[in-house]
Amino acid sequence: MNTELAVKVEGLTIKFGNFTAVDDISFAVQKGEIFGFLGANGAGKTTTIRTLCGLLLPTKGNVRVGGLEFTASQTDNIKKKVGYMSQRFTLYNDLTVDDNLTFASSLRKLEKNFFEAR
Repeated sequence: MNTELAVKVEGLTIKFGNFTAVDDISFAVQKGEIFGFLGANGAGKTTTIRTLCGLLLPTKGNVRVGGLEFTASQTDNIKKKVGYMSQRFTLYNDLTVDDNLTFASSLRKLEKNFFEAR
């Protein structure tokens, strides 16, 4: 069994004003492990995923993604390591595959040479 962690979340709390969207959750995902994140609507799944993608900062807790400690200064580096597939179909039929990839990478502010190398 691989013991290297791809994701480690300890005591993650995310608040929007007085509303607590995620309340003190902890979990770990090993490198190469398939991990499902399930819960009822409003349970905080999307908010947690948005945080792991570097789109939201935690109110409290420790988060490591791809070996990087989650801090405001690391969000760009985390975004380069994380892939995210939303529930909604987000490709545009009038664009080519290359155009869709270029558009999506520009939304994430990835450098062209970085995403073309992948």
